[in-house]
Amino acid sequence: MQSLQSSSLHASPLNPLRKNTNNFNLSNNARPTTKRVSFIRAAASSSSSSSSTNSPPKRQKDPKKRVVITGMGLVSVFGNDVDGYYDKLLSGESGITLIDRFDASKFPTRFGGQIRGFSAAGYIDGKNDRRLDDCLRYCIVAGKKALEDADLGGDKLNKIDKERAGVLVGTGMGGLTVFSDGVKALIEKGHRKITPFFIPYAITNMGSALLAIDLGFMGPNYSISTACATSNYCFYAAANHIRRGEADMMIAGGTEAAIIPIGLGGFVACRALSQRNDDPQTASRPWDKDRDGFVMGEGAGVLVMESLEHAMKRGAPIIAEYLGGAVNCDAYHMTDPRADGLGVSSCIESSLVDAGVSPEEVNYINAHATSTLAGDLAEINAIKKVFKDTSGIKINATKSMIGHCLGAAGGLEAIATVKAINTGWLHPSINQFNPEPSVDFDTVANTKQQHEVNVAISNSFGFGGHNSVVAFSAFKP
Repeated sequence: MQSLQSSSLHASPLNPLRKNTNNFNLSNNARPTTKRVSFIRAAASSSSSSSSTNSPPKRQKDPKKRVVITGMGLVSVFGNDVDGYYDKLLSGESGITLIDRFDASKFPTRFGGQIRGFSAAGYIDGKNDRRLDDCLRYCIVAGKKALEDADLGGDKLNKIDKERAGVLVGTGMGGLTVFSDGVKALIEKGHRKITPFFIPYAITNMGSALLAIDLGFMGPNYSISTACATSNYCFYAAANHIRRGEADMMIAGGTEAAIIPIGLGGFVACRALSQRNDDPQTASRPWDKDRDGFVMGEGAGVLVMESLEHAMKRGAPIIAEYLGGAVNCDAYHMTDPRADGLGVSSCIESSLVDAGVSPEEVNYINAHATSTLAGDLAEINAIKKVFKDTSGIKINATKSMIGHCLGAAGGLEAIATVKAINTGWLHPSINQFNPEPSVDFDTVANTKQQHEVNVAISNSFGFGGHNSVVAFSAFKP
């Protein structure tokens, strides 16, 4: 979500390369600031103090700590079926249309990746379905569909130890419709007209909570809210619960439903959105010289993550392997990315160390690529810092077709990444009309490409300077 088009939110100018960012008084015993060393070089050199050559990174081999993906579920502008969703992406279809959920005629941006025809039938009972905010509905449906995909539908769910199964589905905005309606009721009718579900359905943890209540999962359960980096933060945290032995299985991802007047109006006020109302389907154009802001989307993307040991014991369908990840902060500005990409490059390097992967092994990147002026190039600058030879790397932008789904973006993009690994086909980055010359990557422009993915990373960044990167590969016993 990073990088606005306006200077209205800019804080005092900061030098991203300043040597000392600490304004506290240091004691005489404090150690001087040391020069930053690459995480990858540091990890490699520390593996053997007596060796003159760096040891190659080592991937996790313990089946209790290896984390595999056994199910995927989503709610998207292209429907609720994972295969159907990816087929639409491969065809280069745009899901961006004029908004008709409410009267958007007075907004300078009048389009988005609005979901239509969504049904929770068979997944949420009628009474609750009428009450729940869409953010919660998307979470529950995506979570249950992911379990079905993991061969845990119906009575099969009772065969696992539910005390060691958790839920970690985050959201950037929470139950925004419920919150907006509650404020309206307070102003127009007084506090007695506020629904008792106002607080429970607005807070960000309730998606994970309701899904766990419905399933009986008693393991780790909470939400993470780091704006548009949310889903990857959830994958990273969920995997670490498994690696630490605190859970056998986690449902993890993100959910978002912010295409309502206050949501659209808020991002309009930030001057973050494209205003290409005359041609919405070409409005999201990452890495294009004529990009003018991101396009709002919505939905949910969820993975079932298990220890390899647990998955093998129950004969689960193993779709891919989660190799590792990382999270950090730019510590620079609340909306703008660092132009030098330092926070992002550090996060990518850390994710590769956690994954036991060398930069040379990565040959596909599902980029954050929101279609903002500064954000797109800052990410490219960061990637170039880590990957010295980019000739074998292909990158693409899922948001060019489904919009920017905020807290759910990383979840929907992780599914696209895993499908690329499974199918050997990369979806295109559409709307590549006038490419930035500094983006000297194969961006899979406008047409899908066949590509055997070795190791893939998926990037997500959010307001506040939150960076998150996760790495996947095909599962190899």
